[in-house]
Amino acid sequence: MPAPFLEIKELHKDFGGLTATNSVSFDMGRQEMVGLIGPNGAGKTTLVRLINGILKPDRGKVRFKGKEITGKKAYDIVNLGIASTFQNMRPFRRLPIIANVMVSCLSPRAMKRGEWVKKVEAKAMDALEFAGISDMALEKASTLSQGDLKRLEVARAVATDPELLILDEPFGGLSPAETELMAKSVARLHKGGRFGRLHSEGPAMIIIEHKLQQLMKIVDRIIVLNFGTIIADGTPQQVVEIPEVIEAYLGEGGV
Repeated sequence: MPAPFLEIKELHKDFGGLTATNSVSFDMGRQEMVGLIGPNGAGKTTLVRLINGILKPDRGKVRFKGKEITGKKAYDIVNLGIASTFQNMRPFRRLPIIANVMVSCLSPRAMKRGEWVKKVEAKAMDALEFAGISDMALEKASTLSQGDLKRLEVARAVATDPELLILDEPFGGLSPAETELMAKSVARLHKGGRFGRLHSEGPAMIIIEHKLQQLMKIVDRIIVLNFGTIIADGTPQQVVEIPEVIEAYLGEGGV
C-alpha cells in the first residue's frame, strides 16, 4: 500500500504552558484540497508552520511523499515541493512586484523545472497574471494594498511550482468580487488548468480561511481544530452538521 502523500502523526507543540497543537494526526491525498478551520487561537497557523518548517514540533512526525521531513529547514521543504503563504506578509518592499516573484523563480526547485519557460521574467509574469496583479508588475511592493499583498504572496508561492500549496487566509483583505475571483483561480490551479507546468493535476492544497462560505464551495474536505485538537474531519456538508463544530466555531445558524 503506497504511503500517504502527506502524513501528520501525533504533531505536538507547546509554547510555555500553552498547547498550540495537541498530538494532531491526519493523512492527505495527492488529489485533495483541504480546508483548515477553527476559531482564533485554535492552532491552525501553528500546525501549518510545523508542516512547512517554520517551527519545529516538540514531538510527532511529518512525512511528505513517504519521506520524513520533520524539523527540516523551511527552504529545504520548499525545494521538496511544499510552498506556503503567510498572514504576516513580508515582501521586498523597495523592489518591483515582479522582482519579488522572480526571487521565487530562482529557487533550486523552480530552476530545475524551468524547461517550460524561456525566461525567469516570463514565469514571474505568469504567476502575477494568475494572482490578478500583472498590471502592477513594475510598481514597488510598498505601494500595494493589503489585498494586493495577499495576491503577491500567492504569486510568490505558486512560482516555486509546488506539489502541496498551503494558503493561510488567501481571501483576507479582498473585496467580495476579488474573493470570488481568487477562489476560482485557486480552484482552477488545483485542477491543473492554469499556470506553470500545465500538468493534468495541480498542487494539493491546505487552505486556512475564515470566509467559510467561499471556502466550502471549493474544498472537498474540512478539518476543524479547536484548542489544538481536531474535532471534525469530513466533507463540508458533514462538518457543518456536527454540534461540536457549530458550538466551537460556526454559531447557531451554521454558515
